[in-house]
Amino acid sequence: MLIQICKSKIHKAKITQARLDYEGSITIDSKLMEKAGLLPFEKVQVVNLNNGERFETYVIKGRPDSGTICLNGPAARLGQTGDEVIIISYGCLEPKEAQKVKPKLVYLDSKNRIIR
Repeated sequence: MLIQICKSKIHKAKITQARLDYEGSITIDSKLMEKAGLLPFEKVQVVNLNNGERFETYVIKGRPDSGTICLNGPAARLGQTGDEVIIISYGCLEPKEAQKVKPKLVYLDSKNRIIR
């Protein structure tokens, strides 16, 4: 049996843009993606700390060092510029394997710069 376990988390990212006129997804600064171990088109869960919305989408690579966190398409209805979000990715593992996993945790300041 496989279980889902947290693989990585970007904590307290600020939404920098919401673009309803796009196909859908979340654009993330590529340096933040790299630090969190996220791949382009990887499925993520986004949790909005301002309004309680939780949704799943996929990642699009943003410009490095831009601090970009952009909700695209229908997701743009679930958050506004300035809202804080947590972005979580999961992996499917056997329970024994999952006990050894250490998630990559990325903590950001108010300008989406890595603080730890």
